[in-house]
Amino acid sequence: MKHTAFLGDGEHTFALPHPLIEELERKTSAGIGVLFQRIRSLSFSIADISETIRLALIGGGMEPAEAFKLVETYVRQRPLAESLPVALGILETVWFGTPADSQDETGQPENE
Repeated sequence: MKHTAFLGDGEHTFALPHPLIEELERKTSAGIGVLFQRIRSLSFSIADISETIRLALIGGGMEPAEAFKLVETYVRQRPLAESLPVALGILETVWFGTPADSQDETGQPENE
């Protein structure tokens, strides 16, 4: 499941496959459910936001060094109001999927 959002210098693709979710849990010392709850309730740490975005950029296909630089420039050096919606969108995609995830290749809902 991929999420696309504007961050810093343009649109980027974000994804958190299970191995990166496990790394995110390790980096933030929180399970994915707790992390999602912390971000939704505005009880997050800076690492919750920055690591969610960094790892999801890597999951979306960006090289790790490039993801690190993007996060340093456009997450850690900018107001949280800019990066919070990106992190929340990433986790909502992990949690709920996207409308395209429930459609077949013709655009019709699956399971009909």
